[in-house]
Amino acid sequence: MLYISVLKNVTITLDEKVASWARVRAAEREISVSRLVGEMLKETMLQEESYQVLMQRYLSQSPHLLKDPGTRYPDRDELHER
Repeated sequence: MLYISVLKNVTITLDEKVASWARVRAAEREISVSRLVGEMLKETMLQEESYQVLMQRYLSQSPHLLKDPGTRYPDRDELHER
């Protein structure tokens, strides 16, 4: 399947210190500030999407017992004995 990427121009306002930091980081990577911001936003978006997928997977699991029926939970000392 062929995906065509459509780029959208946006205007943002940055604090002077943030803009300076972004220019330095972009120069270090030999890319534009625009590309740097775009890559950072894309990375954040993908992380959030991944988190949502994993959270849904976790929440869709059926609950499981932490102990056998009729037995007691271990006390704190038993859990942490070395």
